[in-house]
Amino acid sequence: MPQGSPFAPHTAAETAAMLSAVGADSEAALFDVPEPVRFDGDLGIEARSERAVREEVAGTLAANADLTEFLGRGHHDHYVPSLVDHVADRSEFLTSYTQYQPEVAQGFLQALFEFQSMVVELTGLDVANCSVYDAATALGEAATLAARVRATDGDRVLVPELLREGKADVLRNYAAGAGLTVDSYPHDDGVADVGALADRAGEDTIMIYAETPTVRGTVEESLSEIGAVADEHGALFCLGSDPVALSLLEEPAAAGADVVVGDAATLGLGTAYGMGTGLFACREDFLRQVPGRLVGATEDAAGRRAYTLTLQTREQHIRRERATSNICTNQAWVALRVAIHAAYLGPDGLVDLAKRCVRLSGETAERVDGVPGIQAPYHDRHHFREFLAHTDQPAPAVAGDLAEEGYAVHAVDDHLLQVAVTETTADEVDGLVAALREVAG
Repeated sequence: MPQGSPFAPHTAAETAAMLSAVGADSEAALFDVPEPVRFDGDLGIEARSERAVREEVAGTLAANADLTEFLGRGHHDHYVPSLVDHVADRSEFLTSYTQYQPEVAQGFLQALFEFQSMVVELTGLDVANCSVYDAATALGEAATLAARVRATDGDRVLVPELLREGKADVLRNYAAGAGLTVDSYPHDDGVADVGALADRAGEDTIMIYAETPTVRGTVEESLSEIGAVADEHGALFCLGSDPVALSLLEEPAAAGADVVVGDAATLGLGTAYGMGTGLFACREDFLRQVPGRLVGATEDAAGRRAYTLTLQTREQHIRRERATSNICTNQAWVALRVAIHAAYLGPDGLVDLAKRCVRLSGETAERVDGVPGIQAPYHDRHHFREFLAHTDQPAPAVAGDLAEEGYAVHAVDDHLLQVAVTETTADEVDGLVAALREVAG
């Protein structure tokens, strides 16, 4: 090993002593790598100084467009207080060792237990795990859970036709591996068309998935009716949401949801464009079918409160044929950040943040609607964080011109723009509206 490496700090003498102890002549003798897959060449990685690496990375980052973002569709920019960084960056929480093994420290286990408790409280369901990768993964896991727990012989999962494509792709990957099929049901003005959903559902349906808010920012108004359709066919009712929205919207359990999935990283992480924290909660009936890991509270031999990894139904820990998921890890450190952020806000702070999402999106839609050639919101519904605007001009061209003016919005189709408002300032909204007057008229 290279002398002085921060990752392999053993000296040559220490390495020789360890090899002698196990009876090996070299480190290579410890590994049985088949010859066809061995790489015996030069990786071509040139050694560079710290300063050179920093300059190169800074140059790469400088290539990013410096735009004021009004983007959403699964990525929402909520302000993360510096307290989250300071607490989550404490050395006891940062370790190269995996934070999801039985040996994990009690403090970290308690943080994950608090994360689970928050999810249970917000969803009204009985059980929550300590996260999966992201919302898309959580949805895929819900589909395979439905296949295991439903008594029907079906294999069909019904999802909204407006499901975000990246999430739908992950679900289809899960479904293909489990022998399931994914079908969609239509929307009516941005929310579920329950009548059409009832027509699509059948005895082969094992799960019906709905979202609130939807990918277009509309609040789903018919959760109980969707749950009733699922019940009628013995299907699982799975609802997608996030902790900020759940602090204000109808409690999923009260609407009949059997499983709640979503991305918890709307707290604690900020916009990451790819990285998230999948939340997964369900009724207690499915306790032993939950993917990932559950942290439980108990007492040690001295009667002191203690925390432990209670369930890990992955194939590393139980027989493969009994494993509920092959998911390898969770997002422990991000879940820790979510728990810190949620504790910082408290119940009232969470509700205030959610109300801000409703108020700002409504106020911004009203101002955008005042721009000639634009009608907003496109859907005559309640909105949360984001909304669609119809533009008489081609939407891709308007979005491109807005980018030239320094503002980023989504072009959903030929004449629809999507605008998300979370932590943007009044001046930024003023600038967006002024830019729209310039480019959309």
